[in-house]
Amino acid sequence: MIQRLTLLALPDREKEIVSQVMAGDVPNFLRRLRPVQVTNVFETGSAGIRAGSKTNTATFYATLDYLALGSDEDYFLTPISPNTAQRIADRLDCSLPTRKMVNDIYRAAEVKLAPAPIPPSPAMTTVPVFSNHNAIVRAQRTEQLKAHPLGALVAGHQKDVVISAKLATSPGKVAIYGWHQTNGAPIQPLYLGHTAAWVDYSQCIRLVQQKMLVNGHTKTIAEVLADPALCGLLSDEGVIPDARYPTNAWPEPSVKANAVGRSSVKDGEADKTTTDASFPPHFVESRQFKERLASFTLAPEVKVHVNSPPQETFSAGKKVLFILYALPNGNTTEQTIGKVLKPGDDWHYNIQHIGAQTRFLRELLPERTIVVAYLENSLKSWPGWRRKYGDQRIPEIIAKVKELFAALQIETVLSGHSGGGSFIFGYLNTVESIPDDVVRIAFLDSNYAYDRALGHRDKLARWLKASERHFLVVLAYNDAVALLDGKHFVSAAGGTWGKSHEMQRDLAEGFKFTTQTNAEFQKFSALDGRLLLILKENPEKKIFHTVQVERNGFIHCLVCGTPDEGKGYEYFGERAYSKWIEELDAK
Repeated sequence: MIQRLTLLALPDREKEIVSQVMAGDVPNFLRRLRPVQVTNVFETGSAGIRAGSKTNTATFYATLDYLALGSDEDYFLTPISPNTAQRIADRLDCSLPTRKMVNDIYRAAEVKLAPAPIPPSPAMTTVPVFSNHNAIVRAQRTEQLKAHPLGALVAGHQKDVVISAKLATSPGKVAIYGWHQTNGAPIQPLYLGHTAAWVDYSQCIRLVQQKMLVNGHTKTIAEVLADPALCGLLSDEGVIPDARYPTNAWPEPSVKANAVGRSSVKDGEADKTTTDASFPPHFVESRQFKERLASFTLAPEVKVHVNSPPQETFSAGKKVLFILYALPNGNTTEQTIGKVLKPGDDWHYNIQHIGAQTRFLRELLPERTIVVAYLENSLKSWPGWRRKYGDQRIPEIIAKVKELFAALQIETVLSGHSGGGSFIFGYLNTVESIPDDVVRIAFLDSNYAYDRALGHRDKLARWLKASERHFLVVLAYNDAVALLDGKHFVSAAGGTWGKSHEMQRDLAEGFKFTTQTNAEFQKFSALDGRLLLILKENPEKKIFHTVQVERNGFIHCLVCGTPDEGKGYEYFGERAYSKWIEELDAK
């Protein structure tokens, strides 16, 4: 079940969860409710005149734990969005709790588990992290089973998605609260900073039955929350007239495609771009190198530009090497592709030249059809995009781009420079295992987000062992000693120098490395060159962040470890691709 959910994008994942819940795939103990008794003193009178007070008493009924799939013996606490939670609640004649109700449930709980936070990261919104945290909580609960078997009320181990009066002025948000420590104080105060699409491992769904008893009479939670005389039983925010979330369905991924006209226009003409809502997009031919180009957007806020060789290079039996290149922080696709620099042009057009290096590779590897998809986002930062949207959409983005050549035999390369490496690690966070068609993963000074605790080492190791076609390449430099305006700008452990050595040490537990060191490079190689880390020394304390890419780094990361390594180029040598740089006016 967990593996199946891992492979689904968030909208499909939540549809599957609703389907499973409605089919009864929930533990038996969750089918029982626990009464929670509350009281409230209501001051009577009006216009500031106190006429007396009335004590209201009530009982509401809460599920014994958070929403879960599975059985009593093997269940999975399942984080979902508030919109999906409301749909389930409606089907079961239930409600989500308020902040006060969460406090009352915690006080009534026989089992109070201590919170077990996981360090924040973009992976916290992924199913593998949900599963890891579920295992931690299940271990805590197992320790209590002898004294408190399943059927006891449990609290403290998750944050609650709650109903709040503040939602009325914060549409599209989720309200979360709780994670009570053993001293009764919650870690998470009431918080509405996330959109409703934010679903992380720590927030779960406690359902409470709509029907409750108030002063001996049956009422609903919605009625009580809307009543000024009774709302204090369930709310510490006053009246909540609309005690629910919207149940609108998740928006389906949208694709907007357009032809790229910049390279196809005649001299002196204005650039022309056409749009088409269909997929796949239109391809147009570039002026200078007759490449086929197309651009389109994918929700949320992802821009894709595809550079394909001429149609005649696609032939039966010829494999497509499909390179997904995640852009560095702050750069546009045009700057990443590069151009012949003219006076007054932005220097960013002259520091990567992925377009020219791709053309070099096409000449070097005529037996392959090489396609590059440039992946940009509106924030111009993949770490920033992941913080905003999480990781769950990344496999969907990759799958959609690959649809363009679905009828062909594709071998995939995942690559990226700078913050582009974050896109790759975000992908690793969402998949149980790296697909076999991924033949090469190449980090160009971009492995900042490597984290063994998130399973990166294990997934990479299993993938490398699975096939002799799989290559892992890391290019980095000693940024720990580099100076910017006379000051260090990364820590010894946090930059790519530190992360690369950390990766090598972790992978050395399962692979035997040979090491070559000279005044210029540290080179760690295993699996006959299929696993390679090349780390540039930096006695001059310079910044080589983009220089590594410019000096044939993209070429090298695609062919190192093969018989074509070093043919016609030298890594960190002079540009080998100069004749392939396009002559265009920058935009």
